Amino acid sequence: MDSRPKLFGIQKQVLALYRGFLRTARLKAPEERRRIESVILAEFRDNARSVDRRNFVHIEYLLRRGKKQLEQLKNPDITRLATLVVKNEQEKKEDKSDKTEDEKRFLP
Repeated sequence: MDSRPKLFGIQKQVLALYRGFLRTARLKAPEERRRIESVILAEFRDNARSVDRRNFVHIEYLLRRGKKQLEQLKNPDITRLATLVVKNEQEKKEDKSDKTEDEKRFLP
C-alpha cells in the first residue's frame, strides 16, 4: 500500500502549480533557473506557513495569481521572476521603531 497521505481538491491544484513552476524553470538559463526555483520555494513555503488551510477564498486567489504568473513565465521572452512582499501593519510599526533618531527626524 501507498503510505503517502491522500491529497484532495485544492491540495492537488497547489501541488500541480508548484510542479508546473519547476518544469517551466527548467526551460530557462541555468543561472536564472536557480533563481526562479529559489523564489518559487520561498513563496510556497511562506504561503504554507502564513495562510490558514481553511481560508479557501484566499487559497483560491493565490492559485489564480500563481496560474497567471506561470503563464507569464512560460513566455520565452520572460527571463526573470520576482516576488512582491507586502508588509503588514505590525511589520511597518516595527520598521519605524528600528529607525535611528536622525532617520526619525527626516524620514516619514
